[in-house]
Amino acid sequence: MTVQPVLTRRLPPLAALPLAALLLVPAALLSQTPPRAQAPNSPQLTPAPDTANPNPQFTRAAQPGGVALSPDGKWIAYTLGGRGGGSIHLVPSSGASSPAAAAPETVIDPAAAGTACSSSAPVWSPDGQTLAFLSTCQAKSDPPSRAAQEQIYLWSRASGESRQLTHLKGELQHLAWSPDGKSIAFLFVENATRSAGALDAMPPWNGVIGEDGVEIQRVYAVDSSEGKGQWLTPGDLHVYEFSWSPKGHEIAYIAAPPPGENTWWIAKMYTAPTGYATPSKPTVVLDPTTVAGPLHGLQIAVPQWSPDGSKIAFIGGLMSDQGSTGGDVWVIESKPGPQGATPIDVTPGIDGTPCWVAWLTNREIGFVEDRRGHTLLVDWDPDTKAQLFATDLGEATVSGGPIKDAVSLSTRNAVAFVKSGLDAAPEVTLLDTGNVLHQVTHLNDNAPKSTAKVESLEWQSDGFHVQGWLTYPVNYDPARKYPLIVTVHGGPSASAGPPRGVSAWAQQGYFEFAPNPRGSFGQGEAFVQANRKDFGYGDLRDILAGLDAIEARLPVDKNREGLTGWSYGGFMTMFAVTQTHRFRAAVAGAGISDWESYYGENSIDQWMVPFFGATVYDDPAVYAKSSAINYIKNVTTPTLVIVGDRDGECPAPQSFEFWHALRAEGVTTQLVIYPNEGHGFRNPEHIRDRAQREAAWFAKYMPPTPAQTAAR
Repeated sequence: MTVQPVLTRRLPPLAALPLAALLLVPAALLSQTPPRAQAPNSPQLTPAPDTANPNPQFTRAAQPGGVALSPDGKWIAYTLGGRGGGSIHLVPSSGASSPAAAAPETVIDPAAAGTACSSSAPVWSPDGQTLAFLSTCQAKSDPPSRAAQEQIYLWSRASGESRQLTHLKGELQHLAWSPDGKSIAFLFVENATRSAGALDAMPPWNGVIGEDGVEIQRVYAVDSSEGKGQWLTPGDLHVYEFSWSPKGHEIAYIAAPPPGENTWWIAKMYTAPTGYATPSKPTVVLDPTTVAGPLHGLQIAVPQWSPDGSKIAFIGGLMSDQGSTGGDVWVIESKPGPQGATPIDVTPGIDGTPCWVAWLTNREIGFVEDRRGHTLLVDWDPDTKAQLFATDLGEATVSGGPIKDAVSLSTRNAVAFVKSGLDAAPEVTLLDTGNVLHQVTHLNDNAPKSTAKVESLEWQSDGFHVQGWLTYPVNYDPARKYPLIVTVHGGPSASAGPPRGVSAWAQQGYFEFAPNPRGSFGQGEAFVQANRKDFGYGDLRDILAGLDAIEARLPVDKNREGLTGWSYGGFMTMFAVTQTHRFRAAVAGAGISDWESYYGENSIDQWMVPFFGATVYDDPAVYAKSSAINYIKNVTTPTLVIVGDRDGECPAPQSFEFWHALRAEGVTTQLVIYPNEGHGFRNPEHIRDRAQREAAWFAKYMPPTPAQTAAR
């Protein structure tokens, strides 16, 4: 269950989010989503003390995203600013190796009647002559009440003008042109009242629970000339991802019965013909809940047809959040026989984690791999199950679409994406057909540069080879001792990527340690699955072993070590303080204190069975084993507890329960509830207040030395 960054639930270049995915990057992810209006008469928080600047230096950096490479590979469209305030830019893909060589850009303007609007999600037509995108810009013919509704616009490469195609009401996302260019399909929640994912604030409980007000995301298609539309999938399936077949006569999609925020973990792969007035009955291509072998009970994502339409490649593995995708690459026949089709793992035993996949030819697959802190662009032979070629982008992350690590391909397999790294602010980048890397944009050449050192660390723990990141304090002096804060990512099926810029904690005089313990992506599927039925134990040993290694060679003050995390990281914080007295202060964000009660409180209980092996009703002991509340009498660490009051992934009662127990046991604690917030905070004031409270808590219980304070 992650907070930020890929199809819907948890995505961003910084970190990840179910309980797991969102846990990692709440503030970063959230900044890409427009703030939700605060309800009338909502309670006011007492402002946190502003003891330190909680924001990284790179918050002023430009944030490109939504990359779309034209089919001929000559043009790149990208979004600048993200949803809620974005604009779409167009730049030639060639001749941009330096700021002086960078070609002038075109800003695509949908000719809105008003000025307060944004555009995002550009997608090229198959012939490369038209760019479709989403925009909240109001058409002059629309009534004022429709001004904030996203619609599809088309920009003509020939005329340079835009026109509005749709006049719909609801949530639209993930545009995809049909191969003949006559239609555009997309995920659509008609008359939506909230995001289709679980990160958003859950609506207040009302009516018949689980039956009234259920909103279903389906595939809808409109013709690209007049915008007339029709449904391509039935009303009893919530669709998460889809793709067109090569000839456009079918779609493949990942779907499950509603409510959609809870059933992605048991979703099946379907195919269905297109071109009918009403949706045709789909064919089940793969059901992970019944398939035999290592894929049984796991999750599937990113369905991609082979060029000849005979096969579908996808990512399959243990995943805690939709959009935070990772596993092995699998291939299955698109036309199951009478006995069904058998999925084949074409990357068995791979050392890293493939996160996004596409066919390059009928005999070659390309994927983006997370491998021990590096990102690789890999060409793979699915028949021999062997690597053909790989481009190592180094200690960097890539992004470009709604799914984790998504990139954009031309018909000749050039690749465009946003790349960011340890000392590199995000820039649009091209890997050409000769495997030469080009920086296309220079948006952040003048952005503040990092003044803190960052290392990728690797260490041994229980026979595992573990990786993580260490950021040094700003103005580091090896002659002084420094406090350290451990930040645990969400998921658990996610990973902490290379930090970009100077973290808040480094600015405030702390070492920051961001480990990728067992359960994380980037070190093979066996490593991802190594914490099943063992939450909090092996992963905590991995973290402490990494901390031991840091203490052995650097001037860390062992009396001033803190711990924090969000979502799964919030659980790890709650659990760790019951298992060790090593940490002098802790901040638990949107955590889970009691897995048994959590099972009946959260809105996404289906995610738990793959990790615990059974429901809480069938095996309560495995849930009790990892419940911090059962070891509460061991806690002495001062702990700040933070949560949103409408969090469906990690409901507020879990934080109440932990805080109440700490208070009853005489442990220093404080609980802060943020009104109208879900698992991913949206209100900028709340995000700012949360950061200030966290900084003040650590400063109080493990303060920097006077010299460090003066340096700031």
